[in-house]
Parts: sequence; structure tokens; C-alpha cells
Amino acid sequence: KMCDPSFTMLWAEQVPKIRRIDTDGRRVEVVVIAGAFDDTSPLNPPSNSWASKDSAEVAVWHLHLDPGTSLELPPTRSAETIRTLYVFDGDGVQIHETHLGCDTGSVLRSNDITTLQSSGGADCLVLQGRPIGEPVVQQGPFVMNDEAGLRQTFIDYQRTGFGGWPWPVDGPVHDPDRKRFAVHPNGFVEEPN
Repeated sequence: KMCDPSFTMLWAEQVPKIRRIDTDGRRVEVVVIAGAFDDTSPLNPPSNSWASKDSAEVAVWHLHLDPGTSLELPPTRSAETIRTLYVFDGDGVQIHETHLGCDTGSVLRSNDITTLQSSGGADCLVLQGRPIGEPVVQQGPFVMNDEAGLRQTFIDYQRTGFGGWPWPVDGPVHDPDRKRFAVHPNGFVEEPN
């Protein structure tokens, strides 16, 4: 809240991936979007984000388990870190005696090793982080620390649209023939190979 806006482009081909294939050719893959997984570090997050603080233990991992595979999630340093696992494709995963089917999620104990087993294959998303610990007041798309800040945000938005809209139309689109690109606040245009 109230920090200078910034972003980091995470091009798919640059995001670190861990691939493990067993002797039967079954694959387990971890896409390390945020937060280190074992010895694999993610790309750098935006400097003003909670994810840039090592103590925040922010992680975003896409897990793929072929049928008949398992994967250990590494423990966090703090028991305060909240880790949630969402199963979004496949037959689900088994954690101890509990089966999580597709389209379900569960909050996991983060400071213990958690073993996921998948007899039928699964794709999962892990989201984790320590709570920021600040008060939260929210209305519509706006989130602030208190009611006064929220009221001021509405006033600012109604007055300037957060600094004005620099485009001549309300819904600008890019040329459909243009390849992927990102324009950074300093004007630098990034185009991946």
C-alpha cells in the first residue's frame, strides 16, 4: 500500500522449472514463480513487493505430478507462514490420510515437510506467505489501512483517476500482430526472444 508502482515481467521461458523423472519415465515438475524451492531460486520480484522480503516467505509454485508420483514440499522457517494448496487439474493428491480432489484446496502446516502423492496425476498451485500484519479496510477495488485512507483514495480516484488516463480511448488495445512486450515506467521496452 502507498508505494511507488512497479512490476517485473516473468516471461514463461525464463521462469525456473525443476523437472524430475523417475526410472519409469514419470515426471514431477515444479514451476518456481516466487519463493525458492529447495535449491532453485525464482526470478527477482518487484522491489516494493512483500515477496522481495526474504522473511515474508512468499511462494507461488505450480506443481505437476504424473500418475504414481510423489513430491515433498520443503518446510518454511516460520510456523506463522500460511501455505495453501489448490488442486486444479487431475485426480488429486493424497496428504497423509487425506485425499484432495480436483477443484479443492487445503491450508497446510508449512513448517513441516509435506509429502504429496498422486496415483492418478495432478496439477496444483501452492500459495504461501507470512501475514503482513497491517490493518485492512477494503471497499470495491480499494484496500487501505483505515477508513480515512479509504475515503481519500475514493476522492483521489474521482478527481484524477489516479493521475489521469494517458490514452485517447477508454479501452486501448495493442496491434494484434505485435509480439509480446512490456513497457517499463522508465520507458524501456522489453521484448523477449
